[in-house]
Amino acid sequence: MATVATPTPARAAEKPAPPEEPLIAAEIAAEPMPVILPPEPPAQMATGGDPESVTNATLQLRSEYGDLWTRIRQGFVLANLDTPLVKDAEDWYAARPGYVARMVERSRRYLYYIVVEVEKRGMPLEIALLPMIESAYNPMAYSRSRASGIWQFIPSTGKHYGLKQNWWFDERRDVIAATEGALDYLEKLHAEFGDWYLALAAYNWGEGSVHRAIEANQKRGKPTDYLSLKMPTETRGYIPKLQAVKNVVNDPERYDLALADIPDAPYFTVVRTTRKMDVKVAAELAEMPLDDFLSLNPQHNRPVIAGADEATLLLPYDRAELFAAKLELTNQPMVTWQAYKLRPNETLQQVAARFGLSLETLRTINGIGLRARVPVGHALLVPTQAPSAATVASLHNAVFTTVRSGRTFYHRVRKGETLSSIAARYDVSAQDLKGWNAGLTVAKVVPGQRLRVVSDSGPMTGKKSKRAKTTRAAKPTAPARAASRIKQAYAPPRHRRRRAPPL
Repeated sequence: MATVATPTPARAAEKPAPPEEPLIAAEIAAEPMPVILPPEPPAQMATGGDPESVTNATLQLRSEYGDLWTRIRQGFVLANLDTPLVKDAEDWYAARPGYVARMVERSRRYLYYIVVEVEKRGMPLEIALLPMIESAYNPMAYSRSRASGIWQFIPSTGKHYGLKQNWWFDERRDVIAATEGALDYLEKLHAEFGDWYLALAAYNWGEGSVHRAIEANQKRGKPTDYLSLKMPTETRGYIPKLQAVKNVVNDPERYDLALADIPDAPYFTVVRTTRKMDVKVAAELAEMPLDDFLSLNPQHNRPVIAGADEATLLLPYDRAELFAAKLELTNQPMVTWQAYKLRPNETLQQVAARFGLSLETLRTINGIGLRARVPVGHALLVPTQAPSAATVASLHNAVFTTVRSGRTFYHRVRKGETLSSIAARYDVSAQDLKGWNAGLTVAKVVPGQRLRVVSDSGPMTGKKSKRAKTTRAAKPTAPARAASRIKQAYAPPRHRRRRAPPL
């Protein structure tokens, strides 16, 4: 049965209210429909209005709640850094008030939820600011190392932490799933190193690299704290950037910046449904602009919400009840896309013209690169004139796959590399490598061996990780990075004369 769960306040209410009854429960055409479960009592109960109404309750409780920034400041526990790199990052943010304003505006959708999740685990609330360094809280952020989402997971690390990535959706961009994965990883790193600064350095650089840096200092009789370790420029500046954001949050006026108010209250409701529907239709049911809907549900790769038995959607509180009510009244198919298999001698241009699409749109919707060769029988997603049960069935029965562009790379095996680590570096599977290299029937490779790799993008540069599933990308001129994640796509640059990334 599909339900709507709610991220709830972590603080106890002064005057607890009795639990509310479910708002909606319906079953149409033998298919379970969403049921909205009301939020638990807020810290300060709103007065007046219909207690059964998510909309009224939300509008009132937000005026009663305090400011989320105050709650975050009270949860800061890490020792402050005061280094030239911190000053560099502070100056960078202070010189870009528009950038800071856009980052804060994006964060308002997710920040309360992340604060609550961080508090549940007893972690420092500085962690809730980490996506500002990783992605500027842009859920669609995507780096040249193929890292994605507000926590910037590369494909292999995302899979290691349970983030599903398939043709239909990418959970690295799912705010709830990715937050759980990131906090799991950070907890693991803190348990491993016993120090939050080392854990954060490992989150950026990789635990293998941090361990080697610690071992190098131990051999030389040097201290092994964060500031004493030798590390690449990017990682050296990573925690100072977080410290700079922390300083801005603590005292924005000092930097001539203003932080927009964010209420200490939930922003969204978690909706689960088994109904298949167009992304556009879902937005219309919630009476939301498509861009706003996608900002809360950026994980969908296609214009159809499909690919799993149950879909998870995030909706603002004041839209959840409306969405469920409209969905309850709708018993018609809500999918305007269908599967189409490419025929012999048929080109993509012909398919696009047949279904009234531009070639560029057809390629984009199906994730087909300019150099990709689409084989006969390949399933394509194309529009249909009238939604029907057959339309939905065609999506369910077809096997949609990503078409490789056919670009070939040759990898020379280095000492210590494994088939799994090489596969992770190129974002392919070990089985793929075996298929492209005749005679490679076992997982063992030897240094100097030359392997053929077919990928739709270039190799993720960097040396192998001791944790094969979490190989990390690196700058060509920077020291190698092992396990972990990525170079952040949105953060102040090391040198202030570099330009900020466009927003």
